[in-house]
Amino acid sequence: MYVNHSYQQLNHWREPVISPRKKSPRNAKNKRKIDYPVTIDKEYEVDITDMSPNGEGIARVKGFTVFIGKVKLGDHVKVKITRLDSASADAELVSQL
Repeated sequence: MYVNHSYQQLNHWREPVISPRKKSPRNAKNKRKIDYPVTIDKEYEVDITDMSPNGEGIARVKGFTVFIGKVKLGDHVKVKITRLDSASADAELVSQL
């Protein structure tokens, strides 16, 4: 015995369910803003505590890693933040203190 069912009758369970609360779509516009402890174009006084393998000095501002070029280990310098990343920042040397 052959029963002829329409496509919608067989797949009625696949109908979309509308949520009572609208969820935001996953895209770059809806990402949370990270509150960085440093700001681009602002100057900071830091101590160079480590050196990276490519020769940049590494300093920390409130635990946030900052990479600075043209410095030596142990220098106390004033730097200006030039670029922010999610985990670090790049800075340029303003003056040796």
